[in-house]
Amino acid sequence: MTGPGPGRAPAGADARAPARGTRPGGSGGSPAPSRPRTPATADLAALAARLNPRDGQLCRLLLEHRVLTTDQVTGLLFPSANTAQHRLLTLAELGVVDRFRPLRAIGQGSAPWHYVLGPAGAAILAAEQATTPDRVGWRRDRMLAIAHSQRLGHLVGVNGFFAALAGYARRRTDAALSLWLSERQCADRWGHVVRPDGYGRWQHGPASVDFYLEYDNGTEPLDRVLAKLEAYAELAAAIGPATLAPVLLWLPGPGREAALRAAMDRPPVAVATATARGGSHPAAAVWLPAPGGGPRRLLAALGGP
Repeated sequence: MTGPGPGRAPAGADARAPARGTRPGGSGGSPAPSRPRTPATADLAALAARLNPRDGQLCRLLLEHRVLTTDQVTGLLFPSANTAQHRLLTLAELGVVDRFRPLRAIGQGSAPWHYVLGPAGAAILAAEQATTPDRVGWRRDRMLAIAHSQRLGHLVGVNGFFAALAGYARRRTDAALSLWLSERQCADRWGHVVRPDGYGRWQHGPASVDFYLEYDNGTEPLDRVLAKLEAYAELAAAIGPATLAPVLLWLPGPGREAALRAAMDRPPVAVATATARGGSHPAAAVWLPAPGGGPRRLLAALGGP
């Protein structure tokens, strides 16, 4: 796996953090990542001695996929939420990661902690390659801008999809998310034609499937979604229809799914739809191929005839 859903806000160790949406010593307002207590110029040798291979894996995940919530990090790397929370707090104090909580409307409770790669974590990754943080694609202003981005919810949703698969696979011996390409990696490969939100290879038992992911928040007009499918048809024509992986449309609810399926009729490429509502898991039998009807299929079964 080149890297490995959002959930409820973590408790326990997070109680020691700054108030939600504030900087340490500051006032309320827009969400702001907590500042690390260790400067980026810390002794990297001493810092590296305090890190373990799992910390390094987390740094690489954050560099590529930009932001992960506590629950996502737990599913990807840790045996329990409590263990994850305590380790993440330590890494935040060391400057290996930065963290923030997006503001929510009154009555919606606290958002979970969101983690991005911190200056010390970027310095460690750069040192491994004998280069500088900017050369490995890290800039702190860009990382911190994620907290204010209008695309934050979409990015967290995409990462939650893949984190759910990876977490499921970690608890089983017959499943694996053996490939996870980020939006950036997808753009590098196919951006001249299509820009998927992610690309994955999922194995479950004897079955496996490669797939493009289109994560839909329900905010785009349906004709824009249909235009994306036409772009995938262009890609299929370029690489061969038989080699194009199915396009998965992960939708916010059954109403959106019904409207989209009615609008697309017979899509130009292999498509399957599912809805995230009700705690649906992407590995489960929630996928409905198009055209056609039920029964819904397991994700891995979409790679079969």
